[in-house]
Amino acid sequence: MKITYTGIKQDLSPKFQRKLDAKFAKLSKLLEKRGEIEAHVVVTAVRHLFKAEITVSFYEHQMVGLSSNADLFTALYEAVERLETQALKNRAKWREKHRRNEEPAAQSEASRKSSRGSSKSDKDSQKGPVNVFRVNHHNERKPMTMEEAMLEMDSQRDYVVYRDADSENVTVLVRRRDGHYDLIEG
Repeated sequence: MKITYTGIKQDLSPKFQRKLDAKFAKLSKLLEKRGEIEAHVVVTAVRHLFKAEITVSFYEHQMVGLSSNADLFTALYEAVERLETQALKNRAKWREKHRRNEEPAAQSEASRKSSRGSSKSDKDSQKGPVNVFRVNHHNERKPMTMEEAMLEMDSQRDYVVYRDADSENVTVLVRRRDGHYDLIEG
């Protein structure tokens, strides 16, 4: 990290300079992913207070750490700490925004196999998208017989929802993997 100081008329003691350099090194590890970053440190003295302002450009955003104290080192150290909290917050936001919502395929198969044996209370406690399938009863389709529903079901669909001609109830015809059919009457 390239640091430029402006407005400091007195030099810091070597002990304080090492502490400040260690803090800047920690900040540098958080921020330097795309190359070297420049930090501009501006110190102004107003009566008995030192005001420290540190400006760093991070992913096209300007982060500014401000602090004021009677001690120069304390003002600089607090400003660097404020920059560090901003960097951690921005990094967490970026991670949350760009994190994948999908599970890898191997993990999803394992979770499906393990969820088959779990109880209903376990399934309710799991977080995830809930699939709700709504049946539209308002469209003008005529009732069908079971044979007509079997003819309507093509090779790509494994089920057909239809209104039974005899009972006027909603019925589901499901093709099993072995080639036979299940009829669910409502």
